[in-house]
Amino acid sequence: MKKISLFVFFLFFVCFIKAQNTTSKKDARKDNTNHPIISDDVILKYKRQLVGGFKLINDGYGGFVEYGKSSSTTRSLLFQFDISERKHAKEEKLQNNYLPTSPLIYGKLNFFYPVKLGVQKLFVFGNKAPKNGVCISGHIGGGISLALLRPYMIQINRGNNTYDYINYNSADSIYYLDDQQAQYIVGGPSFTEGWNRLKLVPGLYVKPSLRFDYGKYSDVVSGLEVGINAEYYSKKIPQMIRIKQHQYFLGIYAAIIFGKRM
Repeated sequence: MKKISLFVFFLFFVCFIKAQNTTSKKDARKDNTNHPIISDDVILKYKRQLVGGFKLINDGYGGFVEYGKSSSTTRSLLFQFDISERKHAKEEKLQNNYLPTSPLIYGKLNFFYPVKLGVQKLFVFGNKAPKNGVCISGHIGGGISLALLRPYMIQINRGNNTYDYINYNSADSIYYLDDQQAQYIVGGPSFTEGWNRLKLVPGLYVKPSLRFDYGKYSDVVSGLEVGINAEYYSKKIPQMIRIKQHQYFLGIYAAIIFGKRM
């Protein structure tokens, strides 16, 4: 939570600085770029927009792309594709100091990748002009969330310099959950391990958010977004051993956004 709070504070600080340094009319007349500069009392108008973003979540990170179609100067419909990785609060990386193996997260069952496809309704609260430099909009919507579960494969030493990968869900793993046998676990998985055993869990999500666009030009999207994301899946998501598993996930996020209006 401290990391997400610092990240949100930093983004708001950047937004404030950008707003204070908005180009004046005199500077705008000197601008020789091809971008249309926003002038006084001009409402931001566009038919379509394409936006991407990177976000930091309270329990992970991710990115998204969206395509928007405006129905008026204050209303738009956004189609979004979002992918992220969620991590459990109990996760702790352990490094093997004797072998060059990947770090181990003891007790981790699966990598958890929510993939979302949904629709958002955008409402403009305050349009952008040089006097304030920031367009503020609210978003509300949701859609389908598909949990991709990639098994977390632990590397074990079977003796005679023989190494193998197993998952904590397998019957073989019961032996290595014993404290005396845990010494035979030598590392965690590489990035290529577990993809051939991918499991899918369908669900739904809703997401309200606020967006602050401080871009200087009317055809450029540049700003930040903060919001809440709630996900519910058809069954419990196994993330760690010996803890309570959940079907419902609630989190906050902050995102840097960029894109273009057309």
